[in-house]
Amino acid sequence: MNGEANTGAGTVLLEGVVGSTAYGLAHAGSDVDRLGLFGVPTERLFGLTRPAESVVTSAPDRTLHEAAKWCRLALSANPTASELVWLPDDCYLVRTPLGEELVAVRRSFLSERAVRNAYLGYASQQFRKLVAKDGRGDVPPARLAKHARHLLRLLEQGVHLHRSGELRVRVADPARLRADGEHLAAHPEAAEACLAEAEAAFVRPGALPPEPDERPVEAWLTRVRRALL
Repeated sequence: MNGEANTGAGTVLLEGVVGSTAYGLAHAGSDVDRLGLFGVPTERLFGLTRPAESVVTSAPDRTLHEAAKWCRLALSANPTASELVWLPDDCYLVRTPLGEELVAVRRSFLSERAVRNAYLGYASQQFRKLVAKDGRGDVPPARLAKHARHLLRLLEQGVHLHRSGELRVRVADPARLRADGEHLAAHPEAAEACLAEAEAAFVRPGALPPEPDERPVEAWLTRVRRALL
């Protein structure tokens, strides 16, 4: 869908299906998660009450970030937010001209340090959830396997992004990742080696600049404000 979509928050500029569907890991019972960004009427930014920066709903599961907030998240290389501008074409639900312009400048958000910190940081969170199963025998094996898959996916995506300058959202080999996730869930101590290997990869020279280029980002956000004035 290429036209704009209106919400109670504002005008959706870009939206797509993310999560397991975008990764190629969905199964019959998987949730369908939607992520997008919206612009508010510019005049609302000057009042006493600031508009909401994020709108989260269920049925469908949908998270929308205001344009400036999304830009801040992407500049910090937030893995979930960043994938919105790197989705496979068949995952997009709304692609407005301003949304297309954002996709065109997606590399401007990238920086070596932010990518390393974000992807290693989020993978480490999954590792802590894995090892926290000690003393928590009530944690379903499927939940542990999900944490393990997220850990492996984040490391794979982050290292590939560091090396190539491209965020590969769709997993290259879903069957292998599922199998590796099951193994890691049963042997969470093996995740330490995965993290150490990724840390070493991030130390080696890659394709990302030391700092993001905020000029195209600021210019795009200015065009959004003018369009919604």
